[in-house]
Amino acid sequence: MFGFSIQKLLFTVLVAAAVWYGFKWYARIQSVRDSKRDSAKVNRGGGQGGQAGGQLPDTEDMVKCGSCGVFVAAKGARSCGRADCPYSG
Repeated sequence: MFGFSIQKLLFTVLVAAAVWYGFKWYARIQSVRDSKRDSAKVNRGGGQGGQAGGQLPDTEDMVKCGSCGVFVAAKGARSCGRADCPYSG
């Protein structure tokens, strides 16, 4: 009853292979879904500041305004409206 036979051994191997390949298939499907979701998020402009087309924006240096203490972009900084603001515009 509990002895080894070729049928039992083959059945066990086939079940183990089916489970193994089933998990691999499921993980591959999840990976494809995740990559589609991530690419759709980037194309919509959501996420980590991504732009359409999947390109990330360039970074800009920030400097602290001497009069109000707010950080502004180093290039093209505008006045904060205070009389003693070092930036024009």
